[in-house]
Amino acid sequence: MSKTLYRVYVVELSKRVFTENAKFRAANPQFNGVLECLYVGMTSKTPKERFEQHKTGYRNMKGHKLSSDIVQKYGLYLRPSLYNHIDPVLTRAEALEIEEGLALELRRERYAVWYN
Repeated sequence: MSKTLYRVYVVELSKRVFTENAKFRAANPQFNGVLECLYVGMTSKTPKERFEQHKTGYRNMKGHKLSSDIVQKYGLYLRPSLYNHIDPVLTRAEALEIEEGLALELRRERYAVWYN
């Protein structure tokens, strides 16, 4: 039986998210409008499969929405150059920790970043 692997991924967002979404803007006071707006997430799927779920507004069998409204509305494409160096991990908790660490690192580099 193969174990589930979790991956961290990055989606480039339209810069409209910064002007149109107050929560996104409030989370990124360091952003000067020069670099990109990004979403950092983690998944047990491939990043491509997870991006498609976001774009289609994926819901689980109970009807709970499992996609990010921000990615659904503003997501443009995956940015593998920002996450390919990160190896998949075996636990969801570890992936969440890596997701947050990457998001904060990208903010320090002056990207505008949303993560859960």
